[in-house]
Amino acid sequence: MRVITGTARGTTLRTLEGNDVRPTTDKVKEAIFSAFQFEIEDRRILDLFAGSGQLGIEALSRGAKNAVFVDADKNAIKIIKENLVKTKLDSLATVAQTDSIAFLSMTDRVFDIAFLDPPYEKGLLQKALAKIGDCIAEGGAVICEHPFKEELEDEYNGLVRTKDYKYSKTAVTVYRKEG
Repeated sequence: MRVITGTARGTTLRTLEGNDVRPTTDKVKEAIFSAFQFEIEDRRILDLFAGSGQLGIEALSRGAKNAVFVDADKNAIKIIKENLVKTKLDSLATVAQTDSIAFLSMTDRVFDIAFLDPPYEKGLLQKALAKIGDCIAEGGAVICEHPFKEELEDEYNGLVRTKDYKYSKTAVTVYRKEG
């Protein structure tokens, strides 16, 4: 796993180990950032269920203003911090070890782009989508990675489904906050 482009281009990132770990593949990450390449610069990013932090780090590398990384797992938090230092992007980041759904309930921050890549088939994506609308700026985007067969609603709390991409068994669904 590596940073594709930007200031940290080519940097190899550490990832969590174990059978439950499912990092975003380079193919899917490249597709996401190709679709959003002109929307990243100077934006406020949320990497929810951050894992290794690779999506938020890619956004920072491409010129995002700042990023918040949220994960409940202490090992994930350690790896995110290591990856931020390795890429020299740590000064642009805030890392929070907390439950992602609880974070959405307690934060007063507003984000332009949020990446949601929760553990599959646990209902966490739907719970996050039901809450995250209040944290997204008008015109902002929520980019969700999920299993191809997982059903999502067309609207959640002010967010409207605008695009679906499919990559083998993985789907990426984009929601926008109207305004």
